[in-house]
Amino acid sequence: MRVRHSRHRAACLVVIAAVGITGGCGGAPENAPGPVSGAAAAAHPPADAAAEAAAEKAALAAYSGYLAASGTASRRGDPRHPELTRFLADPLLTRVRLAIREAKEHGAMRTGKLVSDSTVTSVDLAAEPPTVEIQDCLDATGWRLVYARDRKPVPGSRGGRWLSTATATRFPDGRWRISAGQTHQDQPC
Repeated sequence: MRVRHSRHRAACLVVIAAVGITGGCGGAPENAPGPVSGAAAAAHPPADAAAEAAAEKAALAAYSGYLAASGTASRRGDPRHPELTRFLADPLLTRVRLAIREAKEHGAMRTGKLVSDSTVTSVDLAAEPPTVEIQDCLDATGWRLVYARDRKPVPGSRGGRWLSTATATRFPDGRWRISAGQTHQDQPC
């Protein structure tokens, strides 16, 4: 009976391991904005280059803050870590919190570090709300899901290097937060 329970627990943690990265960046795939047609371009003149550069910088800072905050919260098993709300917004905030809580409930936690190589792929300051799309090659080879009690790796959890996309949104208070994301484990980088 003990073996069956252990296998069930390991199977649950494998699901959490897969969700651990995608729960931090997961969800339904986001539609990338397409090219602006001639009529739409005339209705929305090009944004000021300085405003776009400032938006890119702020969005990348929010993305970097999101990775750091979710890493700290995951290592501590703290889905209510205060830094999460500083850099994330719903629906991604809720998915990250759930993944951290589920890992903790199953006796697991994250160790190590994610390595990011992010770039901005598009800026849309005319959108309501304004958005910046980010693409990243996340290196999770040193980011492990382990049992908290003995730091042994959870069976089936693995790291790798995958394409990841995220959407930064500017909120009414002027701050940029990461509101959506997806890790594409079928697309190594």
